[in-house]
Order: sequence, then C-alpha cells, then structure tokens
Amino acid sequence: MKKTKQGYYKNRHASFLLQYHLVLATKYRKPVLQNKVDEFIKDYIARYLNSNKCNVIEIESNLDHIHILFEAPATIILTNLINGLKTVSARMARQRFKNELSRYYLKPYFWSRSYFIVTVSERNTQMVKEYIKNQQD
Repeated sequence: MKKTKQGYYKNRHASFLLQYHLVLATKYRKPVLQNKVDEFIKDYIARYLNSNKCNVIEIESNLDHIHILFEAPATIILTNLINGLKTVSARMARQRFKNELSRYYLKPYFWSRSYFIVTVSERNTQMVKEYIKNQQD
C-alpha cells in the first residue's frame, strides 16, 4: 500500500486511513517475551502483517504482552487477521523455542485467548507510537 500526498491510502473505490493499536498478552501473563523469543515474535508479526498488506508503524513488547501500531487496508477482516497472527506465531514460537517455553507452560500455550484492539486517529498516532516505544522502560 502506498500513501497519497495527503497521507491516505487509495484503492479503486475508496480513500482511507485505518490505524489500529493491538495488544496481545501471553497466556497467564507469563514473561515469555524475552531475548530470542521476543525478537522472533516481533519479526514474525511484522512479516505477517506486511504479507497481509498492513503497514507496521511501531511494535514493542514488555515480557508478557506486546503492542502493535499498524495500518490496514479497508478490505481486511480484523478478526481473521488477528486470529491467524496469533495461531501461527504461537505454533512457530512453540516449535522453535520448546525448551525456553517449557519453563512456563506444560501445555502448548503461548497467547491469551483475548486481545485488545482500538482505532487510532490521525491526531493521536504520534502519542500512541511514543507509548509503544516506551514499553521496555
């Protein structure tokens, strides 16, 4: 997706700017988002969103949760996008980091079943971006 000069996206029938702040928490809020697991999850989420024509603006984690600020096309079905993201990232993380995750989970868990998502307006995008950047402080 490319933005117009006015800062909006455009397709054949619409002009739009859909920005979302997504928060995913780990199952039982276990501090699994550390070191290589954290790096892998952030990288995977960015690649997954980009492959679904979303633009990642900011992504940061804090041991037991992750914040993602992204832009999505008007055609995206958010529940499908998020459920796919959670399912595949959890499966891949459990496969790659079986030993690290086994300290926290006896069963094949990773993400909590719930998530938080809210729209972000043009006026508060920078504020949300700064909030996400400061997650590790």
